[in-house]
Amino acid sequence: MPDAALNLETLTLTAARSAVVDGTTSAAALASAHYERIAAVDPQIHSYLALTRNRALAQAERVDAAAKSGDSTKLGALAGVPIGIKDVLAMSGVPTTAGSKILENYHPPYDATCVAKLEAAGAVLLGKLNCDEFAMGSSNENSAYGPVHNPRALDRVPGGSSGGSAAAVAAGLCVASLGTDTGGSIRQPAAFCGVVGILPTYGRVSRYGLIAFASSLDRVGPFARNVMDAATLLEVLAGPDPMDSTSSAQPVPGYTAGLAKPVAGLRIGIPEEYFGEGLNPEIRAAIEKSLDALKAQGCTLHKISLPHTSYAVPTYYVIATAEASANLSRFDGVRFGYRSPESTTLSAMYRKSRDEGFGPEVKRRILLGTYVLSAGYYDAYYRKAQQVRTLLTRDFLTAFAQVDAIVCPVTPTPAFKLGEKTDDPLQMYLEDIYSVAASLAGICGMSVPCGTTAAGLPIGVQVLGPHFGEATMLRVGAAIESANKV
Repeated sequence: MPDAALNLETLTLTAARSAVVDGTTSAAALASAHYERIAAVDPQIHSYLALTRNRALAQAERVDAAAKSGDSTKLGALAGVPIGIKDVLAMSGVPTTAGSKILENYHPPYDATCVAKLEAAGAVLLGKLNCDEFAMGSSNENSAYGPVHNPRALDRVPGGSSGGSAAAVAAGLCVASLGTDTGGSIRQPAAFCGVVGILPTYGRVSRYGLIAFASSLDRVGPFARNVMDAATLLEVLAGPDPMDSTSSAQPVPGYTAGLAKPVAGLRIGIPEEYFGEGLNPEIRAAIEKSLDALKAQGCTLHKISLPHTSYAVPTYYVIATAEASANLSRFDGVRFGYRSPESTTLSAMYRKSRDEGFGPEVKRRILLGTYVLSAGYYDAYYRKAQQVRTLLTRDFLTAFAQVDAIVCPVTPTPAFKLGEKTDDPLQMYLEDIYSVAASLAGICGMSVPCGTTAAGLPIGVQVLGPHFGEATMLRVGAAIESANKV
């Protein structure tokens, strides 16, 4: 068993790897301890959809053998670290459902590139994590397999769509995890659960093996307990991939080494549009405190404007639904996935398979997307949304000509109660008001814990960086984190 000093609820990636490498514990013992905790705790949280015990323990044995050999060159940056994978990422032979009934029995024959990179670095992959169906949602209540509960307050949502990924890290059910972010699906759950979550620049991390929702927006990124751990994961994940034509060949800097650089002299932008009506006063106060801490460390604060912010949510829900309509057309009951047993004709099989296999939110978005792409409406909606997307991107390019990073809220409210917004899709969509613009622009962002409300609910602060500006973004995040530890 792991050393008694290793508290699974607070164990960092760095500490876990060090304990395995120096023999304080073994990778196999660490994995087994996490499986025991999952069995004891996860029935309340429901973060896991499938466990990959045999694969995890086989990997742990390989890591332990390398550790015992004394050859440190065989031990990767994640040696022995237990990690969970959002269930929209392919793992060979493992159920990969995207939280949907339509993929209930799908077992891909290959690994996603990011999954393969984690394992090549020595990570022990514990299982697949619950999520909103096809990553569509802001609360993780849209999963066909039941909602995830926030481990900080079980009557609250963990955020979505990567709610299982954030909740598992917050509850000590894995040391770190992978999620995906299309319009806030890493940053919002990280804020709601009190962990660190990173949205990399579009193209920074390969999407090969990701079940697509909106291909021009989807991104894979890490959840972790601190900024150093998240930076370590990003170093492993980042880089070009011949299997993904949208991945960038831009060199990957040493993110972890860069964290030691002081932030003094950095220019921090404060967007006035993100601090207006509707922002919870406790969140506002926590973010202002973080800004004061950056100023105390030598940063200069600058008020900036992102003037097209009010158009971000409607623009996102035109573009994202249009791409979802196109991407999800492949789930037709013919090639793979669910096929309705009630069908007697080809058209009935298409209709019934999709009607029975997809949940209500996915159907809603397919209908919206099909409508905005249809003849007579394409120019009025989809083309116009793409034009506004360009304006939103220009807003950020103009801002980053003046500042090095932007600090703002992640969400307008803390984690809300389960069921509170399920009957009002518009209110649910407005939860993304501070996150979708960065997604549309393709820039990088992250959520860093910066306090709690009077009721004990976590608060996250959002740090945004320019395209491929993760190194500076992480430095700012680390400075906020260190100020909150004092």
